[in-house]
Amino acid sequence: MNFHHAPNMFVGQVNLKVQHLDRALAFYQQVIGFKVLEQTERTANLTADGKTTLLSLEQPEDVVPKHGRTTGLYHFALLLPNRADLGRILTHFIQVGYPLQGASDHLVSEALYLADPDGNGIEIYADRNSSGWNWKNGEVVMATEPVDAEGLLAEGQGESWTALPAGTIMGHIHLHVSELKKTEEFYIQGLGFEVVNRYGNQALFISTGKYHHHIGLNTWNGVGAPPPPTRSVGLESFTLLLSDEETRNNVIARLQGMGAAVKEENGSFVTVDPSGNRILLRV
Repeated sequence: MNFHHAPNMFVGQVNLKVQHLDRALAFYQQVIGFKVLEQTERTANLTADGKTTLLSLEQPEDVVPKHGRTTGLYHFALLLPNRADLGRILTHFIQVGYPLQGASDHLVSEALYLADPDGNGIEIYADRNSSGWNWKNGEVVMATEPVDAEGLLAEGQGESWTALPAGTIMGHIHLHVSELKKTEEFYIQGLGFEVVNRYGNQALFISTGKYHHHIGLNTWNGVGAPPPPTRSVGLESFTLLLSDEETRNNVIARLQGMGAAVKEENGSFVTVDPSGNRILLRV
């Protein structure tokens, strides 16, 4: 089942601020395997298939390093086409000696975690077949268990890692937020997502079309965490792809009815969640 296709709403692109564009580009090309689609002196658009931008990088004027204990990016997550691809990139990380921050079996998926040179969090994962996901009381069952690294490495044998597969997409984004009540209202009542998993009173996983999550939201940086300074490294914005203009207009009307601001910028409609995370609404 394609969870990243109309009529679902999902994250299409993530836009990051970095301290040194050249350093970031070296990492995203050599370690992750992106290709550069477009580049200027201070920006770059990165792609897996040579056509679609999944990640954009920007080096702002007077940029400052990433601030801790703020809202913003926890990680963005690249979804690989299959488990063998995950095994191949794990082999590649071992060969180039790039440190991982973790690796987990979430039951619905298997995931590797690392950070770019600026400290922006990255998850790279492969989904298990959705027919095997367990649902209980309307929530998808997820866990954080050790990944079968030997099994992954064995599955990835026979072909070396050269680049992200063309079928790689932005699977989800996970955000630090300052609280969950208003955040849930914004994403559920305003944008139109559904809650698919609650992690106590600390995190919320939401999706459309019964995906395990298109967006994760957590208060792990502290309830009341402030937004980062505008010029700091981290999340600039992320793009939500909606199925058609009518759906987008309905979303905008609901957001405005809740008192959330929506404005037009460069052909996109932009809104901001209660924690200051910028969202571009595109069809």
